[in-house]
Amino acid sequence: MRYRPFGVSGAAISNLTLSFGLDSLARGREGALNLLYSALEAGVNSYRLETADPVVAEVLGEALAHVDRKLVCVGLTLGIGADREGTRDFSAEGMTAAIDRALHFSGLGWIDVAVLHEPGEHELPQSSLNALKALRATGRIKLLGVAGGGDVMDTYVSTGAFDVLLTPFDINADWKLRNRVRAAREQDMAVFAYDYFTDRRSKPRGSQAAAKKGLFGLGGAPKRPPQSRQADAFGFLYRTPNWPAEAICLSYVLTDPTISSVIIRANDTERLEMLAATPERDLPPGLAAQIEMGRVTASAAA
Repeated sequence: MRYRPFGVSGAAISNLTLSFGLDSLARGREGALNLLYSALEAGVNSYRLETADPVVAEVLGEALAHVDRKLVCVGLTLGIGADREGTRDFSAEGMTAAIDRALHFSGLGWIDVAVLHEPGEHELPQSSLNALKALRATGRIKLLGVAGGGDVMDTYVSTGAFDVLLTPFDINADWKLRNRVRAAREQDMAVFAYDYFTDRRSKPRGSQAAAKKGLFGLGGAPKRPPQSRQADAFGFLYRTPNWPAEAICLSYVLTDPTISSVIIRANDTERLEMLAATPERDLPPGLAAQIEMGRVTASAAA
């Protein structure tokens, strides 16, 4: 694992942030704890609570109780997924209750980054922002973050009210997204990337994939369904020896020095180990150039 400076304190944060939520409990409590212990052993010191669900918070707190609290960074998603129904709630009362619930069941003491998940342009009242600032003043939360990929994020970045930006960012990130990341860094915001990988393989449509036959059912060899030029542009992702396509995309995003950490999801130790090994690997020679060429081709085909 490798580390980068995070926040004004200059604390070191791992290149990868493990997202931990209800799906992480699919293999039971012990399976979730094993996943977290494997992440710690791999050097991951950054975690994101996808929800303030009591069980999720308790399991994460139990795993992190074995390390110095000051050495790990924990973020909490607010505004959506604060309960099992995933209801949206950006009210001061709702977000304060979610933070209190997560702290109570996890025993973590404080939340390093309270993250507002995709708030709309008029969805965040000033009273809610004031409540979060009050919680920060008391030390229950350390930093404020905002997550999303819509144009409204430009407005939230420009306010100067947030310390962290969580943004989708992949190998084909457009100029608007890159400019937003640049603007965030100019505001001294730390940047976390998510949605770093999209499966770009073409999938044949049923009507086109079926074999076509001539008169009386004879002749007419099966035809290969047409693939989009955008998918072809990144076909090399699936033909690189010893490199899964997802690992290539993750490694490429990590080459951007403006990204503090990339958020990953893994519900089993095998997948976690594959992703955790990626920051230590260098992309094969010429692959970065292929990605840039693919971006140009995909842009022309759009």
